[in-house]
Order: sequence, then C-alpha cells, then structure tokens
Amino acid sequence: MKFIITIFRDEDGMYIAECPSIPGCISQGKTEKEAEKNIQDAIRECLEVRAEKGIPLTISTRQVEVKV
Repeated sequence: MKFIITIFRDEDGMYIAECPSIPGCISQGKTEKEAEKNIQDAIRECLEVRAEKGIPLTISTRQVEVKV
C-alpha cells in the first residue's frame, strides 16, 4: 500500500512524520530519513491495530482549493 505522509521539523529540531489518512499515526526522527523509516513502521502497526479492532484502515482525504 502507498500512503501520503507529511514531515516537518519541530522547535526542538526533531522531524515529525504523520500519515493523514490514518488518524493518530505519527512518528519522529533525528533526520528526515529516520522519520520516514519510523513512520513506515508506525503505519504497519497502526494498520494491524485498526484491523484487529475492526476499525476502517484509513479515512478519506481530499485536496481542496482555498483562495487566500
């Protein structure tokens, strides 16, 4: 499966990775590469837990246009 992730740097210099289509699926790393590897592990674990609990694996995400 392929997922979109976001990565940003927090105020402490850690890289935070999230998977928007899986609520609560978040990880971190000292580098972007480490954060990306860690979120891959987190995604696997989140999917396993959601499957065990009978929760839908993902939620819908959409792209919308907002004029600013």
